[in-house]
Amino acid sequence: MNRCGWVNQDPLYINYHDQEWGVPVYDDRLLFEYLNLEGAQAGLSWYTILKKRENYRIAFDHFDVEKIIHYKEEKIEELLHNEGIVRNKLKVNAVITNAKAYLRVVEEFGSFHTYIWSFVGGKPIQNHFKSMSEVPATTEISDQLSKDLKKRGFKFVGSTICYAFMQAVGMVNDHIVTCDCYQKVESKVN
Repeated sequence: MNRCGWVNQDPLYINYHDQEWGVPVYDDRLLFEYLNLEGAQAGLSWYTILKKRENYRIAFDHFDVEKIIHYKEEKIEELLHNEGIVRNKLKVNAVITNAKAYLRVVEEFGSFHTYIWSFVGGKPIQNHFKSMSEVPATTEISDQLSKDLKKRGFKFVGSTICYAFMQAVGMVNDHIVTCDCYQKVESKVN
């Protein structure tokens, strides 16, 4: 099978690329999870976070914002001692901060996906990159998303993180055109 050049041979990574990456996501909880996992990736590789994703789901109550907003110091300490996640105090606290900001967005827009997808007009952008070297790290849209998320109080949402998030949740189809998943993702959109 032809895949994008960033995929290693680990079955976990192959499955992520083949089944998830670039497939449009409209589920609010899952969008919140991806946004925070992309933030956890800052300074690390996505592969590192992907290997810890199940631990993150357990540690953060499956990214249930109604639970996360009530985390107290003892829960934060527990998270900071959890070897199954990245034990960075700023990143742990960012999830709590982001949960509160998320609820404000949902209150304003009716859903998180309505807000997130508004940045691409509600429909994935179909890129046509021939090689990984053509794929940008940021775009004007990721800059706008980052700026707006920050204005709303979200943390660990720089433009590079936002673009990786956009790729992961299918706001853009950045599978290279020779990747077998390119057409598969494109067909789910059209």
